Amino acid sequence: MNDNKMATDLNIDQIKYSDVFDLKLSKRRPDSTLIIGLSAAVCLIVTALVLTGTLSAFYNIPAILLVFLGTLAVTMISYKSTDLARTLSECIELLAPKSANNSDACENILHLARYSKENGILALEKINNSISGDMFLRRAISLIIEGTNAEALEKILTQEMHEISQSRRTSVEVLRRLAEVAPSMGLIGTLIGLIQLLGNLNSPAEIGPAMAIALLTTFYGAVLAYMVFAPLAAKLEINIAAENTINQTYRRGAISITKQEHPHTLAMYFNNSSSRY
Repeated sequence: MNDNKMATDLNIDQIKYSDVFDLKLSKRRPDSTLIIGLSAAVCLIVTALVLTGTLSAFYNIPAILLVFLGTLAVTMISYKSTDLARTLSECIELLAPKSANNSDACENILHLARYSKENGILALEKINNSISGDMFLRRAISLIIEGTNAEALEKILTQEMHEISQSRRTSVEVLRRLAEVAPSMGLIGTLIGLIQLLGNLNSPAEIGPAMAIALLTTFYGAVLAYMVFAPLAAKLEINIAAENTINQTYRRGAISITKQEHPHTLAMYFNNSSSRY
């Protein structure tokens, strides 16, 4: 919430007409911590494998099929194809998420409040047509221009916030489900390998491949769960919480504009909200 303080401590009288066309909308930028962290984890494992033996010893097609495809197949049972497709899209977007923060959101809505106060609510339509990076803000301004009353506006935006959050949280659930299933598939592979091993004690040539499946499936399952799926779920959940905070800021600002409150009132609200944290 310190971002709120940064944004709302500015003097509202310093917001000028020309500033309103320079809204700080979210843009996609590479997530360096995610990219570096994931790359470093993979490099460390590969380095450890190379230093302790041959890398090819950790490559086993039956184990890969069982864990990778088995994890996906079991997860598909629990979710719709649209949920899985959305999760894949969310994972790709995590590499370059929207770099928005609540301080920019506070400043944006204060600019819009001042502009509407000076030029009228209908003047916001010109600005709304130029907004493309934040669909929730654009939707809020559209409702304001349409003359939606404050009570209805709050209900509509609250419902849309819930739908956006719920849709994205389904992707978090899918990733966590994958993180749960992957070690389980590894355990199933271990049991299969042990059964094959015990069934071929009289054939030394068969013991090696059976043991490889038994150990490598556990290895693959642990790597997928704790290096890929679980961290991605945590990162996505953090991004959802940040987006929800920004949307709450826009909702409160939209209600204030609809009520035609003075921008100072909105600025004081943000300052008081930030002072509680």
